[in-house]
Amino acid sequence: MTAPAAVITNPEEIAALVRESCHRGRTVGFVPTMGALHEGHASLAEAAAAECDDVAASIFVNPTQFGPHEDFARYPRALDADRRLLAARGVRWIFAPDVAAIYPPGHATRIVVDGPALPFEGALRPGHFSGVATVVQRLFAFVPAQRAYFGQKDWQQTLVVRRMVADLALPVTIVVRPTIREPDGLALSSRNAYLSAAERRRATGLSAALAAAARDWAAGAPVADIEGTMRRIIDDHGIAVDYAAVVERESLAPLADPAAPAVALVAGRLGTTRLIDNQLLDGRAGAA
Repeated sequence: MTAPAAVITNPEEIAALVRESCHRGRTVGFVPTMGALHEGHASLAEAAAAECDDVAASIFVNPTQFGPHEDFARYPRALDADRRLLAARGVRWIFAPDVAAIYPPGHATRIVVDGPALPFEGALRPGHFSGVATVVQRLFAFVPAQRAYFGQKDWQQTLVVRRMVADLALPVTIVVRPTIREPDGLALSSRNAYLSAAERRRATGLSAALAAAARDWAAGAPVADIEGTMRRIIDDHGIAVDYAAVVERESLAPLADPAAPAVALVAGRLGTTRLIDNQLLDGRAGAA
């Protein structure tokens, strides 16, 4: 029978538990989440449990990464179900603070981000990645684990976090794990729960566009043609396209070398729900 994971709300308590484990020579893995967990999050917890002696996870819906007209209030919250999922995957501690614990009265410091935080999600959601970087730095301070696990589905976010960790010399290794998908290709996301049955069927346009991009990229097609095909596929599925781009993998800058490793990024809206996805593209020979 799976032992229940301890739910801790006090930052000082979780910090003491993690530090004690580290002082005993144990490796601690950390999985930051906003809750409403699915098998993508479960895969992160499983990877952490396989690679570390102890695993902590956080559940915190961070208000500073939501814009004024975004879905903070309706973001799904299911602590009991999340606790069971994490415990079944080997998580020992669940840090579930309230907002005042992360942002106490008088809190006035926010991390300013640049570089990979500027295009795409950064341009469409001003302040989003500043909020992400600020909360992740706070969580790393409260859960001083040696390794932290993130999913590839939020590729731009992983770049922002890795850049912040390097720039601030934070003593944590960032581990990025593959995206987990439904059998029809749709990337798992907490926001999928917002989709109607019809929207759910149309949402596969994002993964279909990425599959086409991977095929065309391997065949040596020009980047502009690949991007045009992605847009057409997304539009044909009734998804309002925010972007469909093939860019440099680490900087997200336009490709200077059409044969270099790249990433295809897509984002679009179905009704009031906004979804993102991506596909890593290996370096290729004979590109146009």
